[in-house]
Amino acid sequence: MKLSINYITTLAIIALSTTNAFAQKRTETIKVSGNCDMCARNIEKAAKAAGANKAKWNTDTHQLSITYNASATSTDSIQKQIANVGYDTEKYTGSMDAYNKLHECCKYENKRK
Repeated sequence: MKLSINYITTLAIIALSTTNAFAQKRTETIKVSGNCDMCARNIEKAAKAAGANKAKWNTDTHQLSITYNASATSTDSIQKQIANVGYDTEKYTGSMDAYNKLHECCKYENKRK
C-alpha cells in the first residue's frame, strides 16, 4: 500500500512538471510611444490586462519588456490592448479618441494630429 502511494505521488509530480514545461513562456520587447511615469503605469496595466505576466516600460527608450504565456495570449493581443488605451505600438496605432482621453503629460507627439 505504501508503495502505491509513493508511486502515485511520483506520477503526479511528473505530470505537473511536464505541464509546466509545455507552458510557452516568452519574453519580448516592443516599442511603445509615451512620455512619462504615468504613461508607464497605463502601458504596463494594459499589457497585464491583455495577459502579460510581467510588463516594464522604459521612459527613456520607449521599450516595453513583456513576459507572457504564449498559450494564453500573444504579443499581437497585448499590442492591441495598449493601442486601445491610446498608445501607439510597433504594430498598432491608438485611436484619436483614446489618445485624446490621455492626461496632458501623456500626449506624446504623434503623426495623426
